[in-house]
Amino acid sequence: MARIADIGQHEGQTVTISGWIDNSTRRGKLLFIQLRDGSGRMQCVMRKQNVDEETFEAFKRAGQESSVRITGEIKADTRSKLGFEMQVSEGEVLQSAEGYPITPKEHGPNFLHDKRHLWLRSRRQFAIMKIRHLCVRAIRNFFDDRDFTLIDSPVFTPNACEGTTTLFETEYFGRPAYLTQSGQLYQEAGAMAFGKTYCFGPTFRAEKSSTRRHLTEFWMVEPEVAFADLDDIMELSEDFLVEVVAYVLEHGREYLEILERDLGPLENVQKPFPRMSYDEACAKLAELGTPVDPEDDFGSPHETVLTKEFDRPIMVHRFPTAIKAFYMKEDPTNPLRALGVDVLAPEGYGEIIGGGAREDRIDVLERKIDEHQLPQEAFDWFKDLRNYGSVPHGGFGLGLERLVCWVCGIKHIRETIPFPRMIDRLTP
Repeated sequence: MARIADIGQHEGQTVTISGWIDNSTRRGKLLFIQLRDGSGRMQCVMRKQNVDEETFEAFKRAGQESSVRITGEIKADTRSKLGFEMQVSEGEVLQSAEGYPITPKEHGPNFLHDKRHLWLRSRRQFAIMKIRHLCVRAIRNFFDDRDFTLIDSPVFTPNACEGTTTLFETEYFGRPAYLTQSGQLYQEAGAMAFGKTYCFGPTFRAEKSSTRRHLTEFWMVEPEVAFADLDDIMELSEDFLVEVVAYVLEHGREYLEILERDLGPLENVQKPFPRMSYDEACAKLAELGTPVDPEDDFGSPHETVLTKEFDRPIMVHRFPTAIKAFYMKEDPTNPLRALGVDVLAPEGYGEIIGGGAREDRIDVLERKIDEHQLPQEAFDWFKDLRNYGSVPHGGFGLGLERLVCWVCGIKHIRETIPFPRMIDRLTP
């Protein structure tokens, strides 16, 4: 059985391909069948005189997304974008589909997401999922090649990590449990055992937000490094993005072309990234006419205005301690600032990485747990990491879907995950 992606290796040979009819056009005694098999698309030409009458009639009746098995000779064809087509000698319709609901006409986003299980078959969604796959592969390669150990963090947790207002709560054998907001706390335990670890899995945020940047379920990669400071984490983040984007450009250019992605901004993802403190960024935003309220976080408009000044991602570090999570380390030169960093993507895509140094002093950590009105006992295990061999350490988190959204140059994050979960969507 041949694959369309490898069809160039079979020029002049007779092969069999199993797949689905993407489109079919009849011209007299010819059928031009656009076939897809999950690896690509190609044209198969069926001549009535080359197959039996029953086969020709079956393929003539077969509608879009009918499943078929086709055999024929592979010939070079310069008119084809693929460079090859099949001259059909045999064929079998495995299941003849009728009335496929996604037609070439314009469909609204709600309809398409109701039919997400079918929409995944489209050329555009095919390209986006292929880019997602390449991003995942590049992410794993980056950490595996640098001797990070994969340590899977649990999905059920007894406590909050990023704030109690965005927790999904569930009953866990008579006591409450929560779907994880982040695997980071457990990676801190991993880093104290292995030095460098990462997790890569689903995370959940019960944010009542329906913006184009938010999902309630998304995938996040979170590395953690022992004996690391903020500068180390910024350098790791920078190397990470440069390598991942370069990998996608090398291996996924054909999919980016399907999406009509402007490659210039991706090719500009080179070191060094511009770096500025939160206070410097606030001064710049005021100068650009988009001021930030004192000691407040950046919103999408601020991130968009700021990144328009540069041709590559930028790093903003030392945000106000008051707006950061309890585990973020205070700047020893100014406790009102946290030793954290946000990496902002260009073209209005906003924050794609958030990270920094972790608070490694037990007394400060306990104080900050109280300040965030979290139960001390829920973090007894986490505090043990400060009682037994505490060291400076840090890491970051990157949401896969935001990365894919930016790399693909698409407008809404819901297209970057096979089956999106949003505030108003739980199906299919």
